Amino acid sequence: MYVSVEGLERIKNELEELRNVRRPEVAELIRRAREIGDITDDSGQYEAAKDAQMFLEGRIRQLEDSVRRAVIIEDQSNQADGRVRIGSTVVVIDSEGLEERWTIVGQAEADAAHGRISNESPVGGALVGKEVGDSVQIETPLGTQTFTVSVVD
Repeated sequence: MYVSVEGLERIKNELEELRNVRRPEVAELIRRAREIGDITDDSGQYEAAKDAQMFLEGRIRQLEDSVRRAVIIEDQSNQADGRVRIGSTVVVIDSEGLEERWTIVGQAEADAAHGRISNESPVGGALVGKEVGDSVQIETPLGTQTFTVSVVD
């Protein structure tokens, strides 16, 4: 799983929050729900607390796995070959002459609304390995689009 140093730090912070704050909170909810009534009853509070615990533990396992599999994206500023890679910021021009600026990131950090696209997405995957002047055709929900790489940082 490709991730920036900052992205890995965010994952670790969320994991710490879930382990040290949310887990005890959910445990307390379960304890209080048990005190209120018989857990064999159709207790909405108890069931809701157990559901929250199940979701929380699943998220903790997911984050732990992400930390174990994390591969730090190297700073691209010293990469002189001009090829798009994970960590690159690339400016492309579409067939209508409109510019788009994207940073290629690992899936865990993808946020298209903020210009961060995954190397596993159709657009990100097609751009990886390209250089200035290269064009790519990509199948998108809007149909086939052509992008030409104009800048790679």
